[in-house]
Amino acid sequence: MKRTNHSLPNTPTSSKELLKHIAFHEAGHVVAISLRNHQQKLPPVFFQIIINKDQRKHSPFFAQVIGGRLIDNLPVAEIENNYLGSSAEQKSLQKAYEADVINLLIGPLAEAKYVALRDDEIFNLHLVNIIALKNYGGHSDIEQAYRYLEYFIPSPTERELKINELYTKAFRFIDESNNWRCIQHFADYILKNKQTQISCEQASAVLEPFLVS
Repeated sequence: MKRTNHSLPNTPTSSKELLKHIAFHEAGHVVAISLRNHQQKLPPVFFQIIINKDQRKHSPFFAQVIGGRLIDNLPVAEIENNYLGSSAEQKSLQKAYEADVINLLIGPLAEAKYVALRDDEIFNLHLVNIIALKNYGGHSDIEQAYRYLEYFIPSPTERELKINELYTKAFRFIDESNNWRCIQHFADYILKNKQTQISCEQASAVLEPFLVS
């Protein structure tokens, strides 16, 4: 889960503001992986955050979430999907891949919401659609989300319906006030953190106050 860094319409002009964009983007992913998966009673997954805040010619600002997927191997999952016997097993796999897709979308959505709030703009589901996420570093996230669904939903029409359904769920997640406070809290943690890596355990400790059973 890595923010796309090439030039975008909303690319900030200052390095300080760019770091905020990146922090909110990756905080969205992390909070989705930790908090949303917890809310959905999904198993915990390992992840870590890699950060580079020292801008050099060949080493631009970036942050990236490594891991964090419920489904690590899509081809294997596709085979399992085709041969799983019980409906319970199929539903479990579906819940996992849908969660991974939602968690991918929450990253650029969090960045989009940060920009809207900063600029005192309206932020709603109709104004910010899934295509607009490409303007918030979401190009790679959207590509991966569609790649997930291609493995499990053969019909292009059904895939499009599903991605829009999952996008709505992602939007509703960040629109919930406690979830957004959690994203803000973790973005602030990323910005203040001097480390180049944040472990899964460190992230979990920061987010623990927001986890509700």
